[in-house]
Amino acid sequence: MIATLLCLYAAGTLTLSDTPATSPHTMPWNDQTTLEATPVPQKDPSAIAPVIKAKAAIAVDLKNGLILYEKNIHEPLPIASLTKLMTAVIVLEENNLKEVVKVSKGVSQTEGSKIWLAPDEKIIVENLMYGILINSANDAAMALAEFNSGTVEKFVEKMNTKTHELGLIATNFVNPTGLNEPPKEKVLQPDSGNTQPPANQPQENKGMGGNKSILDLKSNEAQNQYQNFSTAYDLTLLARYAYGKSFVRRATIKKEMEVASVNEKITHKLKNTNEMLESYLNVLGLKTGTTDEAGECLIAIIENDEGHDILTVVLNSPSRYNETKILADWVFRAYKWN
Repeated sequence: MIATLLCLYAAGTLTLSDTPATSPHTMPWNDQTTLEATPVPQKDPSAIAPVIKAKAAIAVDLKNGLILYEKNIHEPLPIASLTKLMTAVIVLEENNLKEVVKVSKGVSQTEGSKIWLAPDEKIIVENLMYGILINSANDAAMALAEFNSGTVEKFVEKMNTKTHELGLIATNFVNPTGLNEPPKEKVLQPDSGNTQPPANQPQENKGMGGNKSILDLKSNEAQNQYQNFSTAYDLTLLARYAYGKSFVRRATIKKEMEVASVNEKITHKLKNTNEMLESYLNVLGLKTGTTDEAGECLIAIIENDEGHDILTVVLNSPSRYNETKILADWVFRAYKWN
């Protein structure tokens, strides 16, 4: 009992100099009820927080959920291709990797980053999954969405249902790619008289701080303008959940590979969009995202020389790789795992 109280006291005092008093100091890791099972990082009191110019950023101890650095972690922002982590989660939980997908003409015409899928091409789910996690391919994401649910709209409903299950109360999806698109329907306001949100919206969340309707989060200017949005806090929860899947861990560490159609007549060369894999840091994944609206975004899993892993998120950064390096270097200097 005394050990538990000491651990919880340490958790509550880790980042007092860097975070507002109203911010949580731990993430709600469902499988970590106490901090006794893992070493608790202790901060050097003289460590001065780094200057991070990203609109939002966070660094978390991957094992016990302690927040080691935070900046605007509850501000909803567009997330670009970080979206594809949720796309991957849905497919991994509902499809067999060896199932065969037939690419539609519409999918082959998808804009943005792609692996150039051909109309009527037959390719297995596994190869499309590599396409979205390594190459951040929009056409692969659309093909998987159509295959999983019949239509992209039905797939998006599943994505938003999953946000509710994972406790992502400030996250909303309208497509499986992260591309920006104009609103298709007006978002209902809490005082509209209609108590039911649109079909693709979770009604409420009971997992973080009591009952809170997703409709309460819609008045923000960024949310009205950008439909695929989340927060650094929510993305930490999503990233940790996705990283728990072995396929995600295997795929996001690959620097490049080649996949083929079922008949092997069409090949697709994949190159990882995550330049952090080429850095001096021991980076174990995870996902990049970039659009004009979202700016440069990056989620990374980074391990130090002693085997301690941190999860970092930077959103709308002027230089996502440099700022992630700055953040990781600072964490590993400022904290010691005892």
